[in-house]
Amino acid sequence: MALSDFVIPAIAFLLGLIAAYLFFRQQISAIEGRARNDLERWKLECTSDIRKDSVNRSRSTLKGRISEQMAPLLPEFPFSPADARFIGNPIDFVVFDGYTKAKDEKGDAISVVLVEVKKGKGKLSRVESLIKRAVEEGRVSWRTVVLKDENDQEPDNG
Repeated sequence: MALSDFVIPAIAFLLGLIAAYLFFRQQISAIEGRARNDLERWKLECTSDIRKDSVNRSRSTLKGRISEQMAPLLPEFPFSPADARFIGNPIDFVVFDGYTKAKDEKGDAISVVLVEVKKGKGKLSRVESLIKRAVEEGRVSWRTVVLKDENDQEPDNG
């Protein structure tokens, strides 16, 4: 067998590979172009709906946050508004029930109540449920932290 018997089929094979590559490359480019056009058309059609949905969700979140903070002023709130302290996260309020009376020397008992405000049929989040369970199981404590004064050597954090 002569060398030319291998060269001609090899060249034909390489030309076939190049033609196939160029053909598939052109097909891929056409598909990419259609996909880009579809994406741009989708953006134009849906951008206003997406923006409206985003604004509505933002409004809903803001309304929820405002109603949480305003809860002590509503008639359904079972504590004195002056006794409630908003913290927002991970729970909404710490209520020092009886604080106002004790401060005015008309009472001598204060209860500490953690309050989470929900609107409608809102459910507690996982973390809120864990906090609720900690309180119910009595895993609540008091700790006074004394910061070191520049004149003191060792603070007593007992």
